[in-house]
Amino acid sequence: MRLIFCCFGGANLSCLFLVLLQLHCSLSQKFEGALTVVNTEGGGGADEEEEVTVDDDDGVFEVVQPNEQWQTLKPGQAVPAGSHVRLNLQTGEREVRLGEEQLKYWTQQHREEEKSWSSIDPDEVKRAMKKIKEDQSSQDSAPSAFRPLDELKKDMAELDLLVETDVQIMRRLLDQFNSSNSTAEQKLSILQELEYLVHQVDNAQTLCAMGGLSFILQGMNSSDVRLQENSALVLGSAVASNPVVQVQAVEGGALQTLLTTLATTQPLNVKKKVLFALACLLRHFPYAQRHFLSHGGLQILSELFRADAGGILRTRIVTMLYDMISEKELISQAGLDPVQDPAHAERLRQYSQVSLQEELMEEGWCSLVPQLLQSTEHDCREKALRALLAMTPVCLDQYRSDDALLGSLLALRLQYSELIQSEIILGEETSYFTEIVELIDSLQVKVKDQDVLLKGK
Repeated sequence: MRLIFCCFGGANLSCLFLVLLQLHCSLSQKFEGALTVVNTEGGGGADEEEEVTVDDDDGVFEVVQPNEQWQTLKPGQAVPAGSHVRLNLQTGEREVRLGEEQLKYWTQQHREEEKSWSSIDPDEVKRAMKKIKEDQSSQDSAPSAFRPLDELKKDMAELDLLVETDVQIMRRLLDQFNSSNSTAEQKLSILQELEYLVHQVDNAQTLCAMGGLSFILQGMNSSDVRLQENSALVLGSAVASNPVVQVQAVEGGALQTLLTTLATTQPLNVKKKVLFALACLLRHFPYAQRHFLSHGGLQILSELFRADAGGILRTRIVTMLYDMISEKELISQAGLDPVQDPAHAERLRQYSQVSLQEELMEEGWCSLVPQLLQSTEHDCREKALRALLAMTPVCLDQYRSDDALLGSLLALRLQYSELIQSEIILGEETSYFTEIVELIDSLQVKVKDQDVLLKGK
């Protein structure tokens, strides 16, 4: 590499000129360009020009990246070839900017790229290129990690043979479940797989068409409590929001099986899953609700409620009864709408045959539900209050004479009012406790209104 350092001297210069010499350097076949190194140190006397040869391995020169604006050059700085260099007669300093051709194609991307190249050490670039070549050589010598295309096609063809649809899977699972060679562990695994599949409406209906419900009910009658529990879970998942399966389940004897299981001595986990299945079967299905009442369902639940000292089942039972009362009310209120769907009249007729509230009063639920207020769980109390409000049309007389209920309402209102104040002081959300207080107030208002009516008589 050759560099020419130009020195200009003399006080009286009629004209000034700048000598630019191209600096050719190659950075591992990737970095090629031309630089002009300008030296502005003055000499003595006449203009002088000194030519020196510099090896490109001696160091890295600071390269000024010109732009569209004039910028001052410092002594010993280099500029890319094609740059426009001038002498400022006012300041005596040399300045540089892009040449005319470069200005046409100048972009921000070019600036960033040239800036990164200007700070690269040639030795570093050489070492990097050498490492790339070594890595490439090692990869070429290593065995290929890719499998031949024909082998991949063969594997894919074999995989295609193993693909099963949901229908095929359920058929295989039912065959295995019904096999005499299947162990209890295998049947348990089958039920868990079925429970996952029947969450899809079509799969649940297909399972019924295959006769799968009968196998599930057989599992509920098993002596293995794990099979009973998981069979009830599959049944509940299959009938949930699926009218077609609900009809087939009732016709297949599922309701009787569920009630029998609840009426007999069973572990707590089994009864929890059976209550889940029963609630899913009765929800939005007045035909099943009517059969539930006619088969003594409320009596079975009342016995279960009284026997549940821990209160775990009580909340589930009261929630199920509240849902049944509420959906019947909603259907009746929808009957006031002049625009109705064609099936509404039939649903209204079917719900009219379900005398749920009257039977709740006869089975003593007006005094059973208030017991849930003694729970320390806010959720249990909330559900009890909602059920009590829903049962007021038939239970108001008993509420009025139930001193324990009236005392509980006063105590709970005081407790939740204090909780609301505490939450306000702490700056926390109070909407849940406020909602419970509103439920208590609504129930108290209904009881007082009844007192006024009785006194008026």
